[in-house]
Amino acid sequence: MKPELAERLQFLQRVIEKEIQHLRYSASQVFQNAMTPETAASLQHNEILAEKVEAFASRFSRLQDTVGDKLLPAWLRALGEHTGAVIDNLDRAEKLGMLKSADQWLEIRLIRNQMVHEYIEQPEILANALNLAASFQPELEHFALALIKDLQSRGLLINPQ
Repeated sequence: MKPELAERLQFLQRVIEKEIQHLRYSASQVFQNAMTPETAASLQHNEILAEKVEAFASRFSRLQDTVGDKLLPAWLRALGEHTGAVIDNLDRAEKLGMLKSADQWLEIRLIRNQMVHEYIEQPEILANALNLAASFQPELEHFALALIKDLQSRGLLINPQ
């Protein structure tokens, strides 16, 4: 493996571990109580909760981007696999047993877009998207950590001390 790729993988491992930690914190802050349409509608008057929701949505989106757009292609390159469009990379990860479902990943992407773009005037959509994102969070984390663990098991990443 080229040194540049090894350095990139080490960097991505550190970043993803931090992103997971921050996402977990945000999730614990947002989902202390049920996220209902009424709660989502109250965000316009509850700036503290609105900031927590914004942090969760941003951190969820960032982790998904880092894993899907950066770690996954780097993982494929480290394995000597061909990389292509995101959907092709996801399909390959699914075939290699690292991802439960490429279609589910795309569904998560739609949920992400709803959290970011649809929330201003449609609290029902926001509440639903947030709840779905929270339910998919373990899968997102699992995929990220599975790629890292696979690289570690192949000796391509060093376990953190």
